Amino acid sequence: MAGNSQRRGAVRHKGKSNTAGSGGRARKGLEGKGPTPRAEDRVYHKAYKAKQLAESREASRPKRTQQSAPRGGGAEWVAGRNPVVEALRAGIPVVSVYVAEGIDRDDRVREVFKICAEKSIPMLATTKQELDRFTAGATHQGLAIKLPEYEYAFPADLMADALQAPGTPLVVALDQVTDPRNLGAIIRSAAAFGAQGVVIPERRSAGMTAAAWKTSAGAAARIPVARATNLNRVLQDYAKAGFVVVGLAGEGETDIAAIPGVDGPVLLVVGSEGEGLQRLVRENCDVLASIPISSEVESLNAGVATSIALYEISRARAGPSGADSAGV
Repeated sequence: MAGNSQRRGAVRHKGKSNTAGSGGRARKGLEGKGPTPRAEDRVYHKAYKAKQLAESREASRPKRTQQSAPRGGGAEWVAGRNPVVEALRAGIPVVSVYVAEGIDRDDRVREVFKICAEKSIPMLATTKQELDRFTAGATHQGLAIKLPEYEYAFPADLMADALQAPGTPLVVALDQVTDPRNLGAIIRSAAAFGAQGVVIPERRSAGMTAAAWKTSAGAAARIPVARATNLNRVLQDYAKAGFVVVGLAGEGETDIAAIPGVDGPVLLVVGSEGEGLQRLVRENCDVLASIPISSEVESLNAGVATSIALYEISRARAGPSGADSAGV
C-alpha cells in the first residue's frame, strides 16, 4: 500500500556502511589525487626530457672564474641648466630630457631644445615636484637629463679581447681612484695611446658617472671599463695570462721608460694620488715603476701620471724611429 513503511526498502536506514549507488561504493576512489603535476615534472612527458637536457647543458658550460661584477649603479641624473647643456654638448649618452612645465626659456633652454631636436633625444614635460623627486632635491632649475645605466665589462673578457686585438695588449687598472674626473681623463688617455680597456674595483673607486663621461671627451664610448670585486685576483689572472703587471709608484726603482717586458702584454696599475697603491696590490705587481719628477712635488695627479706612463710605454714600444711620432 501507498505509505506502507513496513515493506522492505520502504525506509532508508542511516548507518556507517556504504549503500549501493553511483558514489557510495568507491567514495575514496573519487576523492582525487591532488592537482595534476606540471608537464616538465612528469617523467613520461617530452617537456620533462627537454628540461633535463637543458639542465645538463647548463651544467656542462664553463663557469666564470674571475671575481667580477659588471653591474651598473643605476641610472644617474644631471640637474641644472648649465650642467645639462654641458652634458649634451659633450655627447654624453642620454635616455631622456625632463623639462618642468612653465619654465622660462632662456638661451640655455633653447639650446637644449635645439640639441634634442638635432639628435632625436626624447623630451618629457613634467612638474617641478616630479623633478624634485627624480633628482633627490637637487637644484634643477626646471631642467634635468636621465643617463642610462652603464654596462661594465668582465675583467676576464677584457683580457681575452686585449689578447686577440691587433697590436700589443695594454690594459690600465686603477686602485682607489675615487675622482670620476680622473677616471674620465684616464679613459681618454687609454684611448689615445692604444690601450684596450680599463679595470676598476667595485669598492672605493669612481664609477662611470656623468663627470667621468664628460671628462673622457667621448672616449668612454670606445674604451670598455671592467669592474672587479677583487682587484688582486684580477692582477693574478692577468699575470698568469702573460701580462707584465707594472705598478706605478713614486718609490719604484725602475724608470717607467725602462720597464721590462714592454714589448709584450702590459697591465699598468695606478693608485690614488694620496695613498698610492695598497700593500697587496704592490705585492701582486711584477715591477714597481716611477716617473722622475722634481723633489719639490710630492706626487702627480692620477690622471696626469697615467697619461705620462702610457706615453712612455707607447714610445718604448715604437722604438727610436717612432719616438717622436706621438701626437698631443
